[in-house]
Amino acid sequence: MGPPTPFSWDILVERARVLAARPYVVPPVSAHAARDYDAAVKLTYGSAQAIAGNVRLLPASKVNATSPVRIAVVQAGQAREITDMAGLFAGGGTADASGFRVLDASGKSDWLAFQGASYFRACGSRDQYGLSARAVAIDTGLPSPEEFPNFTHFWFEQEGPGKVRIHALLDGPSVTGAFGFDCNFDDAGVIQDVTGTLFLRNDVGQLGIAAASSMFWYDQSRRPPHADWRPEIHDSDGLAIQAGNGERVWRPLDNPKSTRLHAFRADNPRGFGLLQRDQVFDHYQDDGVFYDKRPSLWVQPKGDWGPGSVYLLEMATDRETNDNIAVFWHSDRPAKAGERRDFAYRLTWTSNDPTADATARCVDSFEGPGGIPGADPIVGARKFVFDFAGASLTGLDRNSGVIAATDLPANALVSSAAYPIARGDGRWRVTLDVRTANLPRPEFRLFLKRGQSALSETVIKAIEV
Repeated sequence: MGPPTPFSWDILVERARVLAARPYVVPPVSAHAARDYDAAVKLTYGSAQAIAGNVRLLPASKVNATSPVRIAVVQAGQAREITDMAGLFAGGGTADASGFRVLDASGKSDWLAFQGASYFRACGSRDQYGLSARAVAIDTGLPSPEEFPNFTHFWFEQEGPGKVRIHALLDGPSVTGAFGFDCNFDDAGVIQDVTGTLFLRNDVGQLGIAAASSMFWYDQSRRPPHADWRPEIHDSDGLAIQAGNGERVWRPLDNPKSTRLHAFRADNPRGFGLLQRDQVFDHYQDDGVFYDKRPSLWVQPKGDWGPGSVYLLEMATDRETNDNIAVFWHSDRPAKAGERRDFAYRLTWTSNDPTADATARCVDSFEGPGGIPGADPIVGARKFVFDFAGASLTGLDRNSGVIAATDLPANALVSSAAYPIARGDGRWRVTLDVRTANLPRPEFRLFLKRGQSALSETVIKAIEV
């Protein structure tokens, strides 16, 4: 350990500010990087010394995380950097740290990990990793190259079992930043209270805050021609948004033929995130990586974020090893060189649905040929089916005046129906036959209503054209 030096949030912010005034320097490649995946695994798992109570280091690797990071432990406002990493990797191997993982009380499993660029992930209440978050998204989805700033330094303050405070310094070609993560793990999952300050070296065309990445190959609604034998494969199945005006949106994820970037208006949002609503094992039949246990990630902004939109990037994939989904919030205010931006939000990694309340949610969707089963399909029409569940539908029947409200034009909507499913669990089903060639844009909206009252969230369905 190096000598103690004063450390605080203000000191870290000042360090990021000074760094932004200097030219960007590309991080070095580790001279001790593990040569392949197997070598990295041998250095990661096994007996080794932990730091800050329950933090284990992850080695630099030529496969996915080539640059070393600097690690320090903070006690009583004093930081001591680790200068010798002997004994900190399994098997007594020599390596540079590229990140870390935080172990649970048993020391046998980890619930939080940071590694690569500014990426990190946590488990939900079912002890399973899935999607990832990252500190910032730079030009994600634009024609220009995307930037991936790096966390270059970490500082740890251990606060007891299931609690750790992490500070990090961010550095990239267009931005530097200071980040603080107050992390708590219990039976409900992981909560991280995030504080961030960014300093812009250059103008940024699209600055994304509270970004997340996930994978969606296919679900029950539409299987691709070369699908795996498993019925569904995805880390997340939809984007949920609670806008500042109170509107609730559910956008089922899609695996498009080509890359698509969508913007959903969300001024001063109350929350948004990528969710895994379907958590039934039989729907996946995967007893290896357990997609049914993958957590959802919910973002709750703190303070007034102002005018902006939640962006969803969907890219084509033909395998489950590619993260093809990205989500972030983008301010309407242009990001200019020399600016400072401060923000805070809470991340909740959970296997519970953070949007569940009295409002009905879309819990399933299906797609097929238009028309009545057993009859000839309606030429040019597709059938879309959506199942809803929630307390707002309890006690209602076919005579209660519940309808499916859509923005479909008359020449596109062939038929529409909304009714309770005859299985006694309060679910309602909406069926729509749609002439997709007559749609003014490749998507449509629908929700359940009774009179002037909305009973459900708004579903935005994307159409592949």
